[in-house]
Amino acid sequence: HSKAIPNSFTAQAFITTDLDDNQITAFHPGAMIESHQNSVNDAGDVTLAIIAPDGRDGMFQHARECFEAGIPFLFDPGQGLPMFNGEELLAFIEMADYLAVNDYESQIIQDKTGLNLEQLALKVKALIVTLGAAGSHIYADGQRFEIPCVKAMSIVDPTGCGDAYRAGLLYGMARGWDWPTCGRLASTMGAIKIESRGGQNHTPTRADIEAIYTQALVNETNLDETI
Repeated sequence: HSKAIPNSFTAQAFITTDLDDNQITAFHPGAMIESHQNSVNDAGDVTLAIIAPDGRDGMFQHARECFEAGIPFLFDPGQGLPMFNGEELLAFIEMADYLAVNDYESQIIQDKTGLNLEQLALKVKALIVTLGAAGSHIYADGQRFEIPCVKAMSIVDPTGCGDAYRAGLLYGMARGWDWPTCGRLASTMGAIKIESRGGQNHTPTRADIEAIYTQALVNETNLDETI
C-alpha cells in the first residue's frame, strides 16, 4: 500500500561501509515521516508482519494495530533504536511476538532496557541476534540455536544483508518451519546478497537458493565430522 505525500521527497539513505561492516549513514526521512497515515487495518488479510525502521509515529501505530488485531509481528528496530527510550522499547517488545537485532543493536537494547539477552528472550517467542561472519543465534523454546554463517563466494557489499536475512527468516516463519531451518535459509539469503553491490540488485532463482542452502548444509556436516 503506497500513499503519495505532496511536497515531500521519498526517503533517501547514503551509506558508507567498510569491510568490517562499520557504516556511516546520511539519511533524510522525507515522506516516511508520515507513515502513520497508512493503517495496518487497510492492508487486508495480514498473517505475519514486520515492524522495521520507519517514522516514529508509524512504528508505534503499526505495532499497536498488529497487536490489537492479533497479527504476530517481528520487531526489528534497527537504525530506529535511537528514537526510543528503554520504556518505549519494552512497550514494543511486550506487543511483539519476535525480536530481531544485530550484535551492535543487541548491546544498545540491553543497555536501554536493563535486560540481558536471556531476559529479553523470555518476553517473546523468539529473539534473533545476527553476528555477521559469526552467524546468528536464535533464542526460542528455551534453547539457543546457533546458526552458522553461509560462506559467500565473494564479499562485495554488506549493505542490505540484514534485510536479506530477515526476508529468509520471515519466509520460513510464514511456512511454520523450525528455527534452525528458518535461520539457515536466512543465512543463505544474507550470503547471496553480500555478493552483489547495492541493496536490491541480486536476483537469485529458487534453484540458486536451494543449491546454496544445500551446499551449506553439506559443508556444515563435513565440518562437524572433522571436529
